[in-house]
Amino acid sequence: MAGAVEKAISAVSFLVFAFFDLLEWALCIFYRYVDSVLEEKSIPCYCKSRGEDDERRKAVNNGGEGGISETLFGRRNLCRDIGLFATRETDHGLKENTCAWKSPRWSDCGCGTCVSWQQWQEKGQETLHLVHREPTIETVFPNISEEASRRTRMFAVDLLGFGSSAKPADCLYTIEDQLVMIERTVIRQFSLNSFHIVAHSMGCILALALAAKRPKSVKSITLVAPIYFPSVEDKDKASHNALNRLAGRKIWPPLLFGSAVMSWYEHIGRTICFIYCSNHHTWERIMKLITWKRDLPHIVTDITKHTHHSAWHTMHNVICGGAKFLDKYLEILQEEGILLKIIQGTKDQAVPLECSFNMKAMVPKADLQIIKDADHASVILGRKQDFTKCLEETWLSA
Repeated sequence: MAGAVEKAISAVSFLVFAFFDLLEWALCIFYRYVDSVLEEKSIPCYCKSRGEDDERRKAVNNGGEGGISETLFGRRNLCRDIGLFATRETDHGLKENTCAWKSPRWSDCGCGTCVSWQQWQEKGQETLHLVHREPTIETVFPNISEEASRRTRMFAVDLLGFGSSAKPADCLYTIEDQLVMIERTVIRQFSLNSFHIVAHSMGCILALALAAKRPKSVKSITLVAPIYFPSVEDKDKASHNALNRLAGRKIWPPLLFGSAVMSWYEHIGRTICFIYCSNHHTWERIMKLITWKRDLPHIVTDITKHTHHSAWHTMHNVICGGAKFLDKYLEILQEEGILLKIIQGTKDQAVPLECSFNMKAMVPKADLQIIKDADHASVILGRKQDFTKCLEETWLSA
């Protein structure tokens, strides 16, 4: 019976994603025309044949943390493979990474909140970046003990491209981009010589990258629902493996289906962001009417504060592209003897539970804590006091 259901899901998935392949091709033509009319210099998409794009990627990719993920160019698409996507002359401007691309784009939200970062840049001031602050505001800060509060300074800031952080259109949101920003706007600005790192989900990749770059400064690192797939055997396929495992082209379960649509289809994802994110004030008013609440939680209001450009490139260049560097990061942490704590819930549907077990196998001295019946969000939000207490114990013991 289970086998028949799996075959049915596979068959329906094939048909659904074949339709999405065709829709992506149509939207590519639509956005190409509209962008050329509404934008002074439009940002080119990644819709070319995989062979042509692979050659272009090799020409501009430095192969390091500032490089472009193979998944941006190598995602399979039925229409692309048969040559329906037209060739474009532009090279994405990847070499110089300096161009006339304007923020926000016509399909992004231009409200005062979403573009507030531009006012700080005009005044010559930096905004804080890198670590996603949403869970921290409602969990750690209200529950921190007086002793821990006296002994520590905490920074809860937004990931570059999300929340209140900058969302430049001329940024490819690579790991290197993120590390440069956190060093410039947090570590150097506040003269941090030693610190603890706490990260959740995709932030774990950036946390490991930062810890590997500054191992002498990191006292402990706590990773919640970390994304990790061993890539020792074939690093060239690590990025595609991460994409297929986290966003496989299947209609079930629903969370995986949503991740697949947003990760495989650049133009469909942009359309969804245009409908939802650029009209977030309308959706927030609707949610307030439905919930009868005057103020919505930060995790609800902040989730829309990104551009498709930032979310798209973060998914591919950080989550997928970063997969091939994680073994190296973990080896450095193990050699330096940095205290590593891993936390994940048994009902996490966003990140496979095996990721935590794989990381524990890579770093045997790591402290692995599996939370029964907790999912990707409730592992923090559903146990705020316990989570904060766990962090304090880690900080004070390191």
